[in-house]
Amino acid sequence: MTSDTKEVAIELLPLIRVYKDGAVERLEGTPIVPPSPDQDPETGVSSKDVTISENPSISARLYLPKLTSHNRNQKFPILVYFHGGGFCIESAFSSLYHCYLGNLVSQINVVVVSVEYRLAPEHPLPAAYEDCWAALQWVASQSAGNDKEPWLINNGDFERIFIGGDSAGGNIVHNIAMRAGVESLPCGVKVLGAYLVHPYFWSSKPIGSESKEVHEKSLPSLVWNFAYPSVTGGVDNPMINPEGPGAPSLAGLGCDRLLVCVAGKDLIRDRGVWYVDMVRKSGWKGEIELFEVEGEDHVFHIFNIETENAKAMAKRLASFIFK
Repeated sequence: MTSDTKEVAIELLPLIRVYKDGAVERLEGTPIVPPSPDQDPETGVSSKDVTISENPSISARLYLPKLTSHNRNQKFPILVYFHGGGFCIESAFSSLYHCYLGNLVSQINVVVVSVEYRLAPEHPLPAAYEDCWAALQWVASQSAGNDKEPWLINNGDFERIFIGGDSAGGNIVHNIAMRAGVESLPCGVKVLGAYLVHPYFWSSKPIGSESKEVHEKSLPSLVWNFAYPSVTGGVDNPMINPEGPGAPSLAGLGCDRLLVCVAGKDLIRDRGVWYVDMVRKSGWKGEIELFEVEGEDHVFHIFNIETENAKAMAKRLASFIFK
């Protein structure tokens, strides 16, 4: 029986379709591509895949800057990255993120650990949050220097660990930073900074320019309820609405610095600004910065890495990391 004759149970356009027989069809997302262990010919960046956990299945793609006589003995900041895709599409191994992160590493000289977390609906939230926390713990544990992952041990600076992500990945960054404020990481490692790009936050009440008429049926509402069907409080759960009922104080964010990026034409642009305002009012002791690019849409910098505005985003991240 072909997919177009099977009965559809849930359709979340333009992202994903689930059939009554349990089959899942991802309508968006880019093909999986192999890493470049011997340096990418265009960027000089090396990449490889590592297994973090067999059960549950968690892995990552590591990126190492081009090593030269000038930087061979340098220790680079470590960026643990969480990809976007509404918790249900895309991959750390996809051509989209491989191209984006390889290009980013070539521009700003960081070691990147891009986390392959489990996706909904096969693995509903909180699976992605748990996987990303486990990945951050794994990175921190490498600082003991037990020859587990040489790229991190030999080339990574465990005093400069950053977490970052776009869209749903930006939401993961927030939730991991909150957890890092409560739970210790192995070997006393701390998260220095967090980088949230076009972060996915929402609530039952529209804010700013969001439509009041179709708010409950908007894609951000539908994606959250699809990815986390068992969640208490729906879109007012603190993991998606940081000021929802019972939300912990944002003063507890477990990092020293935050960079939040928004795009002028993005449907969730106002949520990034809202988040920055909430953090500033919370009494959090760190430094927070807001960077807006006018005239651009959601995650434009990943789909069009060569544009001037995308390059400006990379420069802004570099100044944040190397501050």
